[in-house]
Amino acid sequence: MSAGVSTWDRRPKRKLADRDDLLAKLFMLPTAVYIIGLVALPFFLALLFSFSDVTTGNPSLDFVGLRQWRTILSSSVFWTSFWNTIIFTGISMVLIVVIAHILATVLVKDFKGKWFVRFCVLLPWTTPVSLAAVSWLWLLNSIFSPIDWVLRWFGFIESNMYYLGRPVLAMGSIIAVHVWRIVPLATVIIMAGLMAIPSDIEDAVEVDGAGFWRKLWEIDIPLTLPITAVAVLFGAILTFADMTVVFILTRGGPTQSTQVLSSWAFFKGIEGGDLAQGAAIALFLFPLLLAAAIVILRAVRHREVM
Repeated sequence: MSAGVSTWDRRPKRKLADRDDLLAKLFMLPTAVYIIGLVALPFFLALLFSFSDVTTGNPSLDFVGLRQWRTILSSSVFWTSFWNTIIFTGISMVLIVVIAHILATVLVKDFKGKWFVRFCVLLPWTTPVSLAAVSWLWLLNSIFSPIDWVLRWFGFIESNMYYLGRPVLAMGSIIAVHVWRIVPLATVIIMAGLMAIPSDIEDAVEVDGAGFWRKLWEIDIPLTLPITAVAVLFGAILTFADMTVVFILTRGGPTQSTQVLSSWAFFKGIEGGDLAQGAAIALFLFPLLLAAAIVILRAVRHREVM
């Protein structure tokens, strides 16, 4: 008996670094706490608010059913924000993918000064969004815009364009600034996909004598499509949920022509004090993002099966 006990005592004890099951749970714990604390709880709280009449002045949660939903669905501003969000995201993503593909194709090549070009491409992404939006607010100023000064100097225009004072130009300005911000992220993601293409495929293409356009449409785009879809998904999420550019440049104006769901939810729920309606408006972002994610991921999966 004592021999057995002594033998058991002499067995080496497993250290914490050797216990994969325990380490996996410990490493997953911060992620789980983050998701529960900053994603799940706010989501369910917003869902609870949307069925109540809670405001900043009256924090009591009185159940009112679908009253808040009926109110926002009957609002013309809500539908303007809804369609602006669709247009804003759709045009932005097309421009982001096209420009990012062009930049990624250029930046994977070897040329003199490539590091400086890469630095300039990544600079918009590293700049704080508030600082970048304020800079663009000066560039698009109705009176002192340097863009207008350059255009007048070349003779393209005779008077100021009032970029943020006209509905179409204001939406175009919002899209341009957002594309300028997101393109660096998409470029880096697509560059990773291009650099991951096996070298033997590149060698076979050169031996076959394929030109630039044939290589682009038959090799580069098909092989980088899954990672391009990831860039599109990240870009769509950032575009749907972003309100900083709209808030700083136009605050939804002129006449609500650049209002999007995220900014309208902020103005209604935070600045207006109607937390219930703000939560209901913000919740409309969830099914739109979910539908976009499902479509993109299914398209990628279908492509991989083919």
